[in-house]
Amino acid sequence: MLNFDSFGRILVVTGAVVALIGLAMIASSRLGLPFGQLPGDITVQRGPLTIFAPIASCLVVSIVLTLVVNLVLWILRRP
Repeated sequence: MLNFDSFGRILVVTGAVVALIGLAMIASSRLGLPFGQLPGDITVQRGPLTIFAPIASCLVVSIVLTLVVNLVLWILRRP
């Protein structure tokens, strides 16, 4: 069962992750990176309804995060 101390830590870590994602989104838009506008990102507009599926952007982010996490784990495992 979670106590207040561990629950508080989970909230702080979650907030930090959300803040980092927000900063990355702001930085990518200011740097002119085309996330959300890559070939393979689907946008469908029907009247007032817009459906957006950033498939290619999600794949790029997933590959980059996988490489970064594996690099960090590889560095931490070295004696």
